[in-house]
Amino acid sequence: MQNLKRASEELFTRKEDERCESLQNMAERCRVKKAASQDRWESPKNIHTIAEEIISTRGPELRFIAGSDGYYINDWSFSQLCRMSGIAKDTVNRLSPDTATRVFKETLPRKGEKPLQIFTEDDVVRSIHGTAYTRLWDLDVVNVLREFAVDFQPPQKGFNGATGLYVGEQDMFAFMIDPNGWCEIGDDAFAPGFFTWNSEVGRRSLGIQTFWFQAVCANHIVWDATEVVEWTRKHTANIKNGLSEVRSIIAGLVQKRDERKDGFHRLIKKAMEEKLGDDAEEAMKMLTKNGIGRSLAQQALKIAEENGRFTIWSLVDALTRLSRDQVNAGDRLEMDGKAAGLLQLVEV
Repeated sequence: MQNLKRASEELFTRKEDERCESLQNMAERCRVKKAASQDRWESPKNIHTIAEEIISTRGPELRFIAGSDGYYINDWSFSQLCRMSGIAKDTVNRLSPDTATRVFKETLPRKGEKPLQIFTEDDVVRSIHGTAYTRLWDLDVVNVLREFAVDFQPPQKGFNGATGLYVGEQDMFAFMIDPNGWCEIGDDAFAPGFFTWNSEVGRRSLGIQTFWFQAVCANHIVWDATEVVEWTRKHTANIKNGLSEVRSIIAGLVQKRDERKDGFHRLIKKAMEEKLGDDAEEAMKMLTKNGIGRSLAQQALKIAEENGRFTIWSLVDALTRLSRDQVNAGDRLEMDGKAAGLLQLVEV
């Protein structure tokens, strides 16, 4: 089983004004943000920066010019501007606005017929993209959650009062669990939950991660999660189809919950009792027969042996632990799939 720290990382990095109290509150924030935002398309020849005097103690400030209109730049659009120019952001941050303006004048690409997609909110540039980028509104994602995750809710508030629901200028993130989906297994209990995320400015992909877990602490670490499955999609031309995928994944989790409220206890209990073999040799044969490589099987058997016997559940747990050591996300997903596949050997 795994301990998932994605929601905990959000808990510690989100500003207080990014926290939402409920999905309804989250949807309203996304709605306001969407209403204030718009796209404009400009030729690369028509964009530049200037150092503008601001009436404050700050002195000159870098301003982004698109056509004849001026905008402020936030941290994300500034990062994109630096990448477009091929200059390290830290380097530009050390320059005065006047010097930075001269640097951008020399380095911003001017050639090419394809326009740039300038995404603004009021007088601030939220992002700068080429023609390949397709936006998916955070509001659309939140509305899917409100419609299809009706039995799910945020976990208990974190130690700092955060709920697990966040909307910021760069992205959104939602941590949801089903408080009525618990299934008692001996002294343990499992319930379904998921994380989902999106970015309107290209900061991160659209994605969802589903799991069954045993506990959530005040740091929003998800403890002893099993059957962890992750799906992501980049913001390209087919991104809107991703909403159907998220919808389908949540619906699948709900269906599995309903099926398992009765069957999950029976399945796991038997998996904890049934041996994959009377000894390591027999268990090795069964593992390799079910697509587990010998090297990986030997590692799993060693972990399972420390727990006393080669039950199906002990080997599923061992393989899940080993998957966390995989650097490549695709390898982790493949290993988790093979581990979960062993549960099909349980005779119920």
